Amino acid sequence: MISRWYIPAIVLVQVICAVFFVSQILSSILGFAPFSWQVHELIEVGAALGLMLGVILGLLILRRTVARNIVVEDQLRLASGAFMEVLEERFTDWALTPAERDVALFAIKGMSTQEIAALREVSEGTVKAQTNAIYRKAGVSGRTQLLSLFIDDLMSEAV
Repeated sequence: MISRWYIPAIVLVQVICAVFFVSQILSSILGFAPFSWQVHELIEVGAALGLMLGVILGLLILRRTVARNIVVEDQLRLASGAFMEVLEERFTDWALTPAERDVALFAIKGMSTQEIAALREVSEGTVKAQTNAIYRKAGVSGRTQLLSLFIDDLMSEAV
């Protein structure tokens, strides 16, 4: 794994190289030559190598970052799938009706009673009755406790 100090080191080398090339252009314009042409050529080769090294290390870091991003996305997908599995298991254990499953899912997503009623095209009273039935079957007193059941399940499992 690339250490944290590599990135600042790469940037520093590239800045030094860029300063050298800019100073070379300025010295050509102004007619000022602080070094002999042999020393100047050696410094120029070193600066070019430094820039190439920076590009190569930058590409390596980018490749590792992209690979890490893929791993994290896969883990997130697994966690999301695991959460849905836990939801389905609990809904089955509680013997929720299809309507109660929908309401429970919307409630867990954080939707209000009014939003759930509008989505399901039922009255708010119906949604309240269904949420009360869900809470009773789950053995909880509200949304917060309902959600905490699923979080506890996910935290206890190795995802």
